[in-house]
Amino acid sequence: MKAACLSVIVPVRNEVQALPLLLADLAPLRAAGAQLIVVDGGSDDGTHERALGQVDLLLQSEPGRARQMNAGAAAADGEYLWFVHADTRVSAQAVERLLGSLAGRPCWGRFDVSLSGPGLAFRLIGSMINLRSRLTGVASGDQGIFVARATFEALGGYAPIPLMEDLELCRRLKRLARPQCLRPPLSTSSRRWERGGVWRTVLLMWRLRLAYYCGTNPEQLARQYYRGPSL
Repeated sequence: MKAACLSVIVPVRNEVQALPLLLADLAPLRAAGAQLIVVDGGSDDGTHERALGQVDLLLQSEPGRARQMNAGAAAADGEYLWFVHADTRVSAQAVERLLGSLAGRPCWGRFDVSLSGPGLAFRLIGSMINLRSRLTGVASGDQGIFVARATFEALGGYAPIPLMEDLELCRRLKRLARPQCLRPPLSTSSRRWERGGVWRTVLLMWRLRLAYYCGTNPEQLARQYYRGPSL
């Protein structure tokens, strides 16, 4: 599929260090005709200024990843939407694989993921994320979810919730089709695990997912998530 059929949507907030690296990764895809949209949720660290001239649309939105991604999708022109987090790195091989997959017109899909940190623990966590995703058909936002725009619009986009918006969308998408699971992996920053402690963060994420599936309000989960792991 031609790159012009793709809109890449990047929600950002205070990502002045990470965003330029991602935009450099995506520059060849943009040059080939893909639309690149950055949606800023109120950065105060210069992120907005760093994106100037490197994207097709630079939007402002109320903070909240779901709101920001919905705003980007509403402005997108592409037949397919690709949601990429600002702290992700995208290889040329991953872009090639994505365009090849889109030529088959899938309903939706996602990539495997690897964590940026060195060491066995981070490799193990990445493998666990990928295995869980392949077994359940549910992806996290770090995995670069892509979806046909018509399907995304028919489903009403991301639910306006402060956490688990990616899981919630995937649960609806999965009723329509299993996701395309692509390799090579995208690389995502391991800063969350490094900051909170590797295994404490893993346990926190498992606990939050379980609570979400058991019906806990996402507002309550968001407060726990942003408070971080506890001893």
